[in-house]
Amino acid sequence: MRQNPSFTLTERAEIERIIRENPWGTFVSNASTGLVASHYPVILDDTREELSIVSHVGRPDEQLHELGEHELLVIFQGPHGYISSSWYDADPAVPTWNFVAVHLSGVPELLSLEENLQVLEKLVDHFERALPEPRQMRGTLEDERYAERISSGTVGVRLTPTRIVAKQKMSQNRPDHIVDSIMTELGGSSPYASPTLLREMRLVHDRRRAAR
Repeated sequence: MRQNPSFTLTERAEIERIIRENPWGTFVSNASTGLVASHYPVILDDTREELSIVSHVGRPDEQLHELGEHELLVIFQGPHGYISSSWYDADPAVPTWNFVAVHLSGVPELLSLEENLQVLEKLVDHFERALPEPRQMRGTLEDERYAERISSGTVGVRLTPTRIVAKQKMSQNRPDHIVDSIMTELGGSSPYASPTLLREMRLVHDRRRAAR
C-alpha cells in the first residue's frame, strides 16, 4: 500500500482500534504454488507487550498458505466510501475514495493444540459478549467436549508483525469547510451516505482540530 504523509497512520492505539472494530482479516501468502488468500476473524493478543494478533485457519489452509515458511500479509479494511467532487468543489475537480486500512506483515507462529483451543475460546467470548445471553465455548460440558473435538480441524496462528503499514485517508488534505461539507453529505440521504465513514472522519478531524 503506497503511503502518503498526509494519511499515514502510526499511532498504535489507533491501529489496534481499527483491528478491534474490523476483525475480519484477509490473509495473503505468496506460496510456492502462487498467491493464496483466505478470510478469518482476528483478535488482538493481549498476552503480548508488542502489537500481535491471533486467529485460526481451517485445515488444510495452513498447508495452502505454507504458514510459518514465509511472510504472511494480513489486511484489515475499515470504513470506506465514495466522495463526490460535487460535495466539496464547484470548480473542476475529481472525486475520491476515503478509507482506512491496516496491513500487518511477518512470519506467523503456529500454535500448539492447547494454545489453539485457548484462542478459539477467546474468539468465541470476544464476539459473544455483545449478545444478551452469551454462549461460551465451554459453557456446558457438552459444548466443551464438542469444541475440543472439532478444534482438531483448525490451526491456531499468531502474527507479531515485523512491518506495519496503516493508512487513514479522511480528507486531511482539505480545509475545514470542505471537510464539514463532506461530513454533512455522508450523514445525509445521498446514495453514498455512510454513518460508519462519517464516524471515522469525525474521529480523525476532532483529534486534528483539538491538537491545533
